[in-house]
Amino acid sequence: MLDVIGVGSLDDLAAKALPAGILDALANGLAPGLDQLPAAVSEHEALAELRALADTNTIAVSMIGQGYYDTLTPPVLLRNILENPAWYTAYTPYQPEISQGRLEALLNFQTMIADLTGLDLANASMLDEATAAAEAMTLMHRGTRGPANRLAVDEDLFAQTAAILATRAEPLGIEIVTADLRNGLPEGEFFGVIAQLPGASGRVTDWSKLVEQAHERGALVALGTDLLAVTLIAPPGEFGADVAYGSAQRFGVPMGFGGPHAGFLAVHSKHARQLPGRLVGVSVDSDGAAAYRLSLQTREQHIRRDKATSNICTAQVLLAVMAAMYASYHGPEGLTGIARRVHGHARSLAAGLSAAGVDVVHDTFFDTVLAHVPSRAAAVQAEAKGRGINIWRVDADHVSITCDEATTAAHVALVLEAFTGAAPVAGNYAGPEIDSRTSEFLTHPAFHRYRTETEMMRYLRALADKDIALDRSMIPLGSCTMKLNAVAEMESITWPEFGRQHPFAPAGDTPGLRKLIADLETWLTGLTGYDAISLQPNAGSQGEYAGLLAIRDYHMSRGDSGRDVCLIPSSAHGTNAASAAMAGMRVVVVACRENGDVDLDDLRAKVTEHAERLAALMITYPSTHGVYEHDIADVCAAVHDAGGQVYIDGANLNALVGLARPGKFGGDVSHLNLHKTFCIPHGGGGPGVGPVAVRSHLAGFLPGHPLAEELPKGHAVSAAPYGSASILPITWAYIRMMGGDGLRNATLTAIASANYIARRLDEYYPVLYTGESGMVAHECILDLRGITKATGVTVDDVAKRLADFGFHAPTMSFPVAGTLMVEPTESESLAEVDAFCEAMIAIRAEIDKVGSGDWPADDNPLHNAPHTAECLLVDEWTHPYTRERAAYPLGKQFRPKVWVPVRRIDGAYGDRNLVCSCPPVEAFA
Repeated sequence: MLDVIGVGSLDDLAAKALPAGILDALANGLAPGLDQLPAAVSEHEALAELRALADTNTIAVSMIGQGYYDTLTPPVLLRNILENPAWYTAYTPYQPEISQGRLEALLNFQTMIADLTGLDLANASMLDEATAAAEAMTLMHRGTRGPANRLAVDEDLFAQTAAILATRAEPLGIEIVTADLRNGLPEGEFFGVIAQLPGASGRVTDWSKLVEQAHERGALVALGTDLLAVTLIAPPGEFGADVAYGSAQRFGVPMGFGGPHAGFLAVHSKHARQLPGRLVGVSVDSDGAAAYRLSLQTREQHIRRDKATSNICTAQVLLAVMAAMYASYHGPEGLTGIARRVHGHARSLAAGLSAAGVDVVHDTFFDTVLAHVPSRAAAVQAEAKGRGINIWRVDADHVSITCDEATTAAHVALVLEAFTGAAPVAGNYAGPEIDSRTSEFLTHPAFHRYRTETEMMRYLRALADKDIALDRSMIPLGSCTMKLNAVAEMESITWPEFGRQHPFAPAGDTPGLRKLIADLETWLTGLTGYDAISLQPNAGSQGEYAGLLAIRDYHMSRGDSGRDVCLIPSSAHGTNAASAAMAGMRVVVVACRENGDVDLDDLRAKVTEHAERLAALMITYPSTHGVYEHDIADVCAAVHDAGGQVYIDGANLNALVGLARPGKFGGDVSHLNLHKTFCIPHGGGGPGVGPVAVRSHLAGFLPGHPLAEELPKGHAVSAAPYGSASILPITWAYIRMMGGDGLRNATLTAIASANYIARRLDEYYPVLYTGESGMVAHECILDLRGITKATGVTVDDVAKRLADFGFHAPTMSFPVAGTLMVEPTESESLAEVDAFCEAMIAIRAEIDKVGSGDWPADDNPLHNAPHTAECLLVDEWTHPYTRERAAYPLGKQFRPKVWVPVRRIDGAYGDRNLVCSCPPVEAFA
C-alpha cells in the first residue's frame, strides 16, 4: 500500500497528510493521551478483566419500574439476533435491495406498534422513551395551527421524561404547564397535551374525556404508552389520542443499566409527513414485485438541514428487531398471557398489602402498586433490599412496587414481608378489572407463523440471507466507519451482571459498571485532549445537541444571552444544522472553497458580521470531504477571538486518534461516535452512543439527570443517566485490547487504506478533494459527475451494480451530489480492498461500453442492476449482455455469490402509495 501511495512509512504518511501544527509529537514512542492508557492485553485477558468487573455487580430482583422492566429474552432471539453478526454488523438500510431482511423486520416492528397503540402508523424506532416524548411534543407543535406555545403535561409522568421535555422545550420557547390532568385541562391555550398510560405512580386513568376536551380547544394529545399494558387496557387510538410514544424495552430487551432500547412514536395517517426518524414503507421493484424501502424522510437532515423535523438520524434498529421478533414469537395470545400474569402478581401484592393494613393509593393499576407508608418509605425499601429486591421510594411516605415478566409469587411474598416483617396474609383485592381493550391486534401472519423455535430460527436466517452485512462483505461507507466489531468486544454485553441492571438501582449494586464508565471517561478524555466527558448521549445527534446546549448555557451563565448564531460550513453533516436549530440557535452557513476547505475569507466576514451574537462554529475535522484542512487552527482562532466557542464534530475522529487531539488544536467541545471510531456495531441503523467531551470551562454544563445526583447539573438529553450503558463494554474492550500503539496504528492504517484506494481508482473515477500534499484522510470522494454527463450512468447505477459483485455500495451523493464517498477502515485486508478496487475498475469498463454505444443507455448491466436469480431464469434473454455477465461480472471465482432478493426498487412509487405496516399476504402472491 505504501509503495502505491508513494511514502516510506505510516509515520511519513501522517506527516504528509496532517498539518504539522496539530500533529502530536511522540514521546517515548507514544503520542500524548495514549500514555494514559494501560498497555494492551489479549482477548482472553480483557474478558477476564471484564468478568472481574461484572462479578462486583449485584443482580437484585428489580421491582423499581419507572419505565424499565426485567424481561425474559427468548434464547432463540438472543442467539440469532443479538449474538449474530449478520444482524449486528449491518448498516442503515439506505440500499434497500440488499437490506430486505432488516426492512421486513422493521415493518413488523411498525405494525406491532401501530396495532398495540391503536393508531395508523409508527416509525421504525426512536432513541428511548423520553426522547420519543420530546419528539411527540415538537410534532404536535408543528401539527397545530395558531399561536399557542404552551404544552400541558400531566404530573404523573416518569421523572426522566419530564426532564427531557423540559430540556427540549426551553430553547424552542415552549412553555410547559404541569398539572394533575385528571381534573381537566388548565385554563389558557395549548398546542398539545402529554399524559401517560399507566402513570408513573402506576395509576390507570381513562383519558378519553381529556382527549375530547383538548380537541375541543384545538390541542393535540400524546400519550406515553406501555405496550404490555395495552394488550389489556384500551389503547390511545381507541379513544381518539393523536400520538402514542413509549419504549419497547419490556419486549425481550434487557434493562442494561438504561439502554439501548427501542423507543417508538405512532400517529394517525394525517401526521405521517411530520413523523421524525425513519419510516419503512412498501414499494415495488422493476419487475413489479413488492419490496421494502425507507419512505418519505430518508436522510431528510441532509436536504432540509435546520428546517428538518428532528436531528435524529440514528434509530434503535437492532433493539426494534428484537422487540418485533419477541412479539412474533409470543403472538397476541402470548403477550396477553404475560400481561395477565404481571397484572395478577400486582393484584396479589395489593391484596396482601391491604390485608396487612397498608394503604394502597390507587385501586386501578396494571403492574405497579403505590403504597402509603407514612415516614417509613426508606425503612421498607431497606427491608426489601435485605431480601434481595429493589423497590422504588417515591418520597418519605410512599413506595411503589412494579411487577414484570420475571416476577414470581415468591418475589411478591418477599416484598410483603418487607412491609410487615412477618409472613404475608392472604387477601382478595377488590379493585376494578382493567380489561377495557376492544380492538384486535397483531392479526398479521407475521405474528402467528413463528411460534416454535424451529420456525423462528429459520425465519431469522431467511431474513438475514436477504441482506449484505459486514459478515459477508466490506461496507466501504464514507463518513460511517463500518469497522470490525470483534466477538471479544461483544461477548460481555449479554452477561446478566451488565444486562439485568436497572438504571436507577442503588449505586452499591453496580460498582463494576461504574468503574468501567470511569475508565472510559479517563481514556476518552485523554485520547481527545478534553477535560471532561458525558457518556449520556445515546446517539451522535444527541451528543451534538448536548454539546450545543453546553455552549448555550455557558454563554447564558456569563450574561451573553444574545449569542445565538451558529456558523456551519456548507459541507457539514445535516444533523449539525438540525441540532443547532433545536438548541435555539440561528444557523449561518459558511462557504467552502473549490478544494472543499472552509473559505477563510467568508468565515472571517461572517464572524465580523455576527461578532456580538456569535455563539459557536460547528466544524467536522477532518472535513466531511475527507481532507485534513490546513487552516483549522486559524479557523478556531477567528471564532475564539470573537467570543464564540468551537464545536468540532467527532464523526471522523477515527482519522485522528493517536495523531492529533481536537481538545488541543482548538476545540471547546466534541461529540464522539462510539459506533464509528470505537467499534460499537451499527446494528442495521442503531444502537449508537455519542458521548460529548468538553474543555474545563464547559464541564459544569454537561448533561445531568434528575435521578443521578453525581452528574453535572446540565440539561438531561437521554432517558437514562449513562445512556446506552450496556454496550459501553464494547468500547472498553476495544481500547483495552488495542492499547495506545494499537489505536494509533489503526488510525494510520485507515488513512493508508483510503489513500491506496484513491491512488488505484483516480484514473477511473477522479478523486474530488485532496489536501495540500495530495493526500486524503480516512476516506475519499470519487467524482462521477463527468461520467454521468457523458454516459448517463449515475451513482445509483454504480451502487446497484456493486451488489452483483457482492459488495455494499459506498456513500452516495453525500456530501456532494453525483459522487461516491469511500471509507475502507483499518479492518479490511489488502485482498478485500483490492477486490473492491477490481469491482470498481470493472464497472468503469462497463460504463465505457455504454458511453461508446456498445450497450444502449437504457439496457445495460448497470441500468438493470441488481440482477436477481429469478430475472435470469427466463426462457428468452433479450438483453445485449450475457446472463453470465449479469450475475458473475468478474467470473464465478471472484467472490462468493450474493443473490439479491429484489430488483431495483421504485422509491417514488412507495412515497406516492404510502404503506407502512405489514401488507396482506396476497400482496406477495
